[in-house]
Amino acid sequence: MIDTLDQALSFQSTALKLRSERQQMLSANIANADTPNYKAVDFDFGRALANATGAQNGAAATQPVQLAATAPGHSGGTTLSSLPVNVQYRTASQASVDGNTVEMDSERAQFAENAVRYEAALKFLNGQIKTMLSAVQS
Repeated sequence: MIDTLDQALSFQSTALKLRSERQQMLSANIANADTPNYKAVDFDFGRALANATGAQNGAAATQPVQLAATAPGHSGGTTLSSLPVNVQYRTASQASVDGNTVEMDSERAQFAENAVRYEAALKFLNGQIKTMLSAVQS
């Protein structure tokens, strides 16, 4: 019974985790808009969701990205999530003098779009849970 409920909710749960991780990446890009040589990062949400749900269905999952320690004081951690995401550097449409590839208008638009999609996924998951509760209570 629990496995059936878990399977029913796992897709939206995975989508929420990926949306949250993408939101953190986009906010890091915005926070580093003035950092010289900062390279904006993002990932293909559709591909990451397909990989994550395929991994849950028995396919081999990719390992989380290992962060590089570029100085002796740095600690090598991993990404925030164990979900398989392929982090990519974003190509700037207009070159900047300091080497930063963050374009604030694009980042803000993607941040807002991701936030709306996160809210939609959350409402859909909430609706699924309410439907299951009403079925159990009937």
